[in-house]
Amino acid sequence: MTKFSTNRNLIIVDFAIVSYFILIWLIKYYRIDFVLIGVFIEMLTIPFLIAQIVFLVIGIKYLIKNQRNLLTIISVLSLIICAIITI
Repeated sequence: MTKFSTNRNLIIVDFAIVSYFILIWLIKYYRIDFVLIGVFIEMLTIPFLIAQIVFLVIGIKYLIKNQRNLLTIISVLSLIICAIITI
């Protein structure tokens, strides 16, 4: 039960990080300029960048040690692609 819970949490966090950076890109692409959105972007970008690197390492270690699930592989690969694009 704990492996399923860890796997599920890893997938959720990976997709949350990727969706945050996609959301930032969409906001910048469509030039949406609200003060409240800018405040949230300023407050959350650095923690999400740090979390991106941390969960990338955790995801790679998890894939090496445990049985591979297709959804886990997709979430870690999407996080790798997102990290390459953002950094």
